Amino acid sequence: MVRLLGAQDRLLSTIEREHPGVSVHVRGNEITLTGQADQVEAARRLIDELLLMIRGGRDLAEAEVTSSSRMLGVDSSTSPSERLGPAILSSRGKSIRAKTVGQKDYVDAIDTATIVFGIGPAGTGKTYLAMAKAVQALQRKEVDRIILTRPAVEAGERLGFLPGSLTEKIDPYLRPLYDALNEMMDPELVPKLLASGTIEVAPLAYMRGRTLNSSFVVLDEAQNTTPEQMKMFLTRLGFGSKMVVTGDITQIDLPVGSSGLRLVTRVLDQVDDIRFVRLTSADVVRHSLVGRIVDAWTEFDAQKQAQRYESEQAHEFAKRGPRSGTPRDRLPKRSPS
Repeated sequence: MVRLLGAQDRLLSTIEREHPGVSVHVRGNEITLTGQADQVEAARRLIDELLLMIRGGRDLAEAEVTSSSRMLGVDSSTSPSERLGPAILSSRGKSIRAKTVGQKDYVDAIDTATIVFGIGPAGTGKTYLAMAKAVQALQRKEVDRIILTRPAVEAGERLGFLPGSLTEKIDPYLRPLYDALNEMMDPELVPKLLASGTIEVAPLAYMRGRTLNSSFVVLDEAQNTTPEQMKMFLTRLGFGSKMVVTGDITQIDLPVGSSGLRLVTRVLDQVDDIRFVRLTSADVVRHSLVGRIVDAWTEFDAQKQAQRYESEQAHEFAKRGPRSGTPRDRLPKRSPS
C-alpha cells in the first residue's frame, strides 16, 4: 500500500488528478472509490494495473501513473504493466525501464533498427535509455565496446580557456555521460573499462577518420552538430554496430548555421533501417512541472513564430506597394471625360 500511494501520498494525488470525478479514500489496506460508475471503473482498472507493476518489482513514479492512465483512456483492454515491458538493466538495486509509451517505442526502435534518432525535450530519457541499452548490449556481448560522444558546444555562456590537459578541458562537456555510466554500472568497474577502451567517452571531433565496428555508439546533444559533422558521424558506422542519436531541436546552442539534427530529419526520413522517434512532454519523467514547462515553452515558440511570419508578410506587402495588392474593383473609377 505504501508503494502504491507513494511518498506523502503523491501517487494517490496523481490518481485523483487523472480521474477528477472520482473520490479516493484510503483506510488501512482498503481503497474506496466513489463517483459515477464508468469513472469509478476506469480508476479501479488503473489501480489494478499499478498493483500488477508493484508485484512485478517495479518502483512507481508519477510518470507510470500518468502514462498508464493515458493508455487505458485510449484502450481500456490494454495492459500497461505488460506493454511497458521488462527492465532494461538492474543495477545497485535500481531497475531501468521505459516508463511511458513513447519511451517504450524508443527502446523497441533501438532493438530493431541500426540507426535510431531520439528527438524530444529535456527529461524524456533520450540519453539515459540509449546508454542503458548500450550497457545491456555490452553485457550480452552483442558489441565489443561502447562509444559515447557529444559536440563540445557551450550552452549560451563562454567558458573561456579551461585549465589542465586536453582531457580535463573537455571533461565538463562529457560529465553528464560519466554520471549516467556510474549510475548504471559498478563505479569501480567504470574506470577499468575506460582505461581498457571498452568504454570510450570522447568529443565528436575525435570521430573523424574512424570506422566503428562492433560498437554501440551514442551521439548526445546532436542538435548542436553542423550538417557536416552529422554526415561525418553517421558515415563512421561499421559492421556489427548500432548508433543512437539524441537531441532536442528546440535547444540549439550553435552560434551560426543550421543544425545537423534538424536537417537529417528531412534527408534520411525515408531510408530503410533508420528510425526517428519523437518524444513529447507526455514522456517527461522528471518532476511533473518539467512537462508543463515544456508545453508552455512550446506554445510560446509557436506564437513567436506566428508573429514573425505575420511581420514578414506585412513587410513583403509593403515592399510590393499598394498597387500590386489592390483589387481591381477597389481602384478609383475614371470620369467619362
